[in-house]
Amino acid sequence: MAPALEAQGGETLSQNSFLNSVGDVTNRSKVTVIGSGNWGSVASKLIASNTLRLSNFHDEVRMWVYEETLPSGEKLTDVINQTNENVKYLPGIKLGKNVVADPDLENAVRDANMLVFVTPHQFMEGICKRIAGKIRADAEAISLVKGMEVKMEGPCMISTLISHELGINCSVLMGANIANEIAVEKFSEATVGYRQNREAAERWVHLFYTPYFIVTAVQDVEGVELCGTLKNVVAIAAGFVDGLEMGNNTKAAIMRLGLREMKAFSKLLFPSVKDSTFFESCGVADLITTCLGGRNRKVAEAYAKNGGKRSFDELEVEMLQGQKLQGVSTAREVYEVLSHRGWLELFPLFSTVHEISSGLLPPSAIVEYSEKSPRSF
Repeated sequence: MAPALEAQGGETLSQNSFLNSVGDVTNRSKVTVIGSGNWGSVASKLIASNTLRLSNFHDEVRMWVYEETLPSGEKLTDVINQTNENVKYLPGIKLGKNVVADPDLENAVRDANMLVFVTPHQFMEGICKRIAGKIRADAEAISLVKGMEVKMEGPCMISTLISHELGINCSVLMGANIANEIAVEKFSEATVGYRQNREAAERWVHLFYTPYFIVTAVQDVEGVELCGTLKNVVAIAAGFVDGLEMGNNTKAAIMRLGLREMKAFSKLLFPSVKDSTFFESCGVADLITTCLGGRNRKVAEAYAKNGGKRSFDELEVEMLQGQKLQGVSTAREVYEVLSHRGWLELFPLFSTVHEISSGLLPPSAIVEYSEKSPRSF
C-alpha cells in the first residue's frame, strides 16, 4: 500500500516531486525529533527506520532529550545512546542504531531542516524561544503536540505558535496513535494536516509511513490539530464514566456528544475546518482509541473512583512515571476560551469536564450537564 495524500475533493496528490528526489544525495534532509517521551521515542523509531531506507534523508536522527538522572545515577541520554533504548519512557524497545540522543537543544536542531516537535504543549513556547534564530533558514516543522496556547488575543494552535516564533512552515500529524502499540508495530493510522505546501506534506508522509503505520494527508491544519487537541478533553469525560462504572451506553453517549462539541468548537474558531476531517484517523478514530485506552482516560478513571478527593497532579505523578496529562490542561484552556467568548452554554460537556477536574463539581456531574439544555448547533 503506497502512501496516500488527499486534497480537496479527495483526489490523490502527485508523488513525483518526492520520487524524483530520491536519488539526489546532494540534497538530503536531516531530521531532529524535539522530545523523547513515550510518543517522541516511538516517533524517532518510525522515522529512523525510514531514514535508513530512503536515500534522500540522512541516516542519523537526532532526538533532543530533556536530561534526567536515573535512579542508577546515570544520565538518561547516556543510557539511550549506550543501549539504543529509552529505558524510562519506552523500555524494552530498540529505537534504531541511527537514533542519537542529545541533551543540548540548540545543538540538536542546528543542522536539521526537518524538525519534529513532540513535547507536552505547555513547554512549547519556551522551546521555540530557545531555538529561534538558531535553525536553518530552509527548515520546516511538523507538530505531534496536542494542545493550544490561550493568550489575551485568543487561542493559538501549536502549529501557529511554531510558525510565528520560528518563521517556518509547520504541518501537523495526529491520529489514533497509542504509542506503546505502535512501538511493537501493531497496525495504526495517522493524518498529516498541511496548509498550502503539498511537497512538504509528501515529505512528511514518506518520513513516517511504514507498512504498519499508514499515513494520509489532508489540507486542513486547524481541523487535524483541533481533533488531536480536543479529544483529550472527551477522554477525561470517558474516564469519569468508567470510574463511576456507568456502563458502555453512557460512555458511547459521552463520546458522541464530545465529537459533536469538537466539531462545533473547531468550526466556530476556524470556519475553514472541513467536515470530512472528523472522519479521518485524527478525528473519530483518535477519539475512540483515546476514550478506550489512553492515559487521560486512565487517570480520569482513578480520579472518579477516588470521588475527586485526590488531585490530577497527584495521580499523574503516581500513575504516569513522568509522562504528562494533556486533557486537564486543555480542558482549562478550552474553558477560558468559552468563558471569554460567552460560549459556555453552547458546550456543556467541555465546560463540565473542566469544572469537575478543578473540583467545582463532583465526577457524577458528567451525566448531569445535559440538564443545562444547551442551544443547538
